[in-house]
Amino acid sequence: MADDRPLYERDPAAWQAHLAVGNARQPRKRVGVDVLLRNERGEVLLVDPRYKPDWDLPGGMAEANEPPHVTAARELREELGLALHVGPMLVVDWVAPHGPWDDSLMFVFDGGVLPPTEQLQPADDELAEARFVLLNDARALLRPYVWQRLRHAADALADGRPRYLVGGAAA
Repeated sequence: MADDRPLYERDPAAWQAHLAVGNARQPRKRVGVDVLLRNERGEVLLVDPRYKPDWDLPGGMAEANEPPHVTAARELREELGLALHVGPMLVVDWVAPHGPWDDSLMFVFDGGVLPPTEQLQPADDELAEARFVLLNDARALLRPYVWQRLRHAADALADGRPRYLVGGAAA
């Protein structure tokens, strides 16, 4: 009589081998995070990375097997010396391949409102500057798709509904 149990129950070693083959063949996604931080006046925090031509939101790329919210907290510590609890996800944005980069997933998390006593200084050499700007003024400093990601994150923060984007645009 045939054993109708699923493979993972009948032969756990064969199931693990099957998963290993799939893991080796399937594409991997790069994951990055941004954090929407505000001050008590409602301005948003932007950073000026030395390695990019434009300003950006605080954040960075995930390390291997690192959850995105952990990446967000780590990047805030490393770049700005901030030890913060990262709040809910506001946006996930699929970014198409461009230049030498494969596609990626970019997450934006709510970093909350920083107290007025918090002194912001770049904590490493990656950043030239960090400053708060009015939301609409951020548009002139950011690449267009980053501006769209920020705008959607602000909308998600306002209405409590996370957004899924494709290249900065609502999908």
